Amino acid sequence: MRYMMLIHHDEAALAAAPQKELWADYAAFNEALAKAGLSGGERLEPSAKSTIVRTGDGRAEILDGPYADTREQFAGYFFVDVPSLEEAVAWARRCPSSRFGTIEVRPVHDPRPGN
Repeated sequence: MRYMMLIHHDEAALAAAPQKELWADYAAFNEALAKAGLSGGERLEPSAKSTIVRTGDGRAEILDGPYADTREQFAGYFFVDVPSLEEAVAWARRCPSSRFGTIEVRPVHDPRPGN
């Protein structure tokens, strides 16, 4: 089953973390994913660089900056194709950003009939 691990972390806490150690941890995490035959992830730019588009009432509203004023921001994602939710959760626990926020594990919808 495919799962998406959505990374939500506190950008300020992550920026304050020891950067050399953090990126070494991410390199080890990515290497472990590769050794397990799983795909790598994508890192996003900070939320301050985002653009928000909302449409309603026949008009579009375009805003700069984060979608919501929250402690955690959406930072990136990984896909893992593993046999069970438990294994996907185990990978999420290993993700270095789990120390700075939340990793949401969500099944990827299978569009085939009966799934």
